[in-house]
Amino acid sequence: MILYFLRHASAGEHIANPKKDEKRALDKEGIEQCGYVGRTLMALNAQVDTIVSSPLKRATQTASLVGNEIGYEGKLQIDNALRPAASLGDFRKLLEKYARQEAIMVVGHNPNLSQFLGAVICDSGCEASVELKKGAVAKVEMRRTLGTLQWCITPKVARTVYESAVESSRPNTSRK
Repeated sequence: MILYFLRHASAGEHIANPKKDEKRALDKEGIEQCGYVGRTLMALNAQVDTIVSSPLKRATQTASLVGNEIGYEGKLQIDNALRPAASLGDFRKLLEKYARQEAIMVVGHNPNLSQFLGAVICDSGCEASVELKKGAVAKVEMRRTLGTLQWCITPKVARTVYESAVESSRPNTSRK
């Protein structure tokens, strides 16, 4: 199975009230990040059978925007195993639930999404530390319960690659 870990994009400042924070939407930068990351995934031919998101608004927005960019036509799945306070055990149950899928994308929050990523790429008893920046995506190739990190792309890298590609595709007008 291919597993894409996508951290929600930029959503401004944390709100102290937990109920209000759950409804915090992406900001302008977050929406742009989703576009760059989604287009990069499309260029990398990333295809997913299922997108599973935390129920928090900033995560579902990220999942929807990136899903649109990669041409995902399925229904967005919502799972509490991707909430900010979810445990590794909850996440492992989620993986079991979707074990028959060839490729899934999980969209959630730090610190636990980075911890889940570290746990699946490391043998038991080992701790791998991978920090997912807001809007970053990592590709992991799973073999049973252990995965291999293929790559990790931040929105900043995605934007740079995208802008370079656009610039290089423009006709050269400096010639006389």
